Amino acid sequence: MTRKALQYTRELIARRSLTPEDAGCQDWLGEKLDRLGFTLETVRSGAVINLWARRGTAAPLLCFAGHTDVVPTGPLEQWHSDPFTPTERDGQLYGRGAADMKGSIAAFLAAVEAFLAEHPEPAGSIAWLITSDEEGPAVDGTAKVVERLAARNELIDYCIVGEPTCVSQFGDMMKNGRRGSLHGRLRVNGVQAHIAYPHLGKNPIHLAAPAIAELAETVWDAGNEYFPPTTWQISNLHSGTGAMNVIPGHADIAFNFRFSTASTVDGLQQRVRAILDRHGLDYDLTWELGAKPFLTPRGGLVDALAAAIIDTTRISPELSTTGGTSDGRFIADIAREVVEFGPINASIHKIDEHVGIEELAQLAQVYQGVLQRLLVSA
Repeated sequence: MTRKALQYTRELIARRSLTPEDAGCQDWLGEKLDRLGFTLETVRSGAVINLWARRGTAAPLLCFAGHTDVVPTGPLEQWHSDPFTPTERDGQLYGRGAADMKGSIAAFLAAVEAFLAEHPEPAGSIAWLITSDEEGPAVDGTAKVVERLAARNELIDYCIVGEPTCVSQFGDMMKNGRRGSLHGRLRVNGVQAHIAYPHLGKNPIHLAAPAIAELAETVWDAGNEYFPPTTWQISNLHSGTGAMNVIPGHADIAFNFRFSTASTVDGLQQRVRAILDRHGLDYDLTWELGAKPFLTPRGGLVDALAAAIIDTTRISPELSTTGGTSDGRFIADIAREVVEFGPINASIHKIDEHVGIEELAQLAQVYQGVLQRLLVSA
């Protein structure tokens, strides 16, 4: 399994699968899954290729989820080796996607192969959900597969997303949820005028300033056992014509909530409007929900994964909901439990991205340990 995890990672890195290109990764994977008895289903949407593969019909269903697409390389001259030529140095495997997340897909495969060799008729089913649109807009990827599965009421009991979650040493962190992301675009309306005659105008920046201060100081919630408190941050503020002697006619403010399960979308929206109204602003406000929060409490998958990590590494992983969004936000709509676990994330999206060769072996062992715990004694 150790040798296979490394070899499979090398073969995947060699495919230049820049978002939304898959570059044959899913065909490569599909051939191997077909030989293991999986039924394959390709879901195409726009320029994106997605793969849903399933073996068995019995419950529980354990799904491995991930993405074959990678981010751009950045300046090639800054890499110490070609980003699409897998290169081993000092116990590390270098290449774009090594940690995010071709290494996890390779470890998934090595683990499933080893598990099925020991348990050809497991007490449950295994599935794969693979996309080539995670690093991009994420519109035509996992979300489309989830829509199809939901339409035919095909639900998942347990899902492991192979995102790189570890911080300083392999096994130190797993993610059992993610915060939601809610974007707002606010236009505060004023009256444009000559700056020498302020009584003829209404400065929208001056009008908005007290409301902005209140929004920034508001405690939206206290978080909970798993999530930190919800935060509100301005990401952009723009106003004016560019001239030094003109009171602007409006001010545009873009802001974002990173919110926990302790708040709701409707609740946050209502509280923002109440603050704006209390300050008597003339405004226009639009919203965009980037992601809903999701959470898998302790028990079931969390416990099985933690036990597998401890057995493999002798490290007790920290449960965390930090970081940005992941495709787990889509899968949570049809999965009872969703947890993320993968290699150390220190080099992801960077020049000279890499993964530890020993990490790959341990990662495969962890995934096999979860299969053992959930599908043998199920």
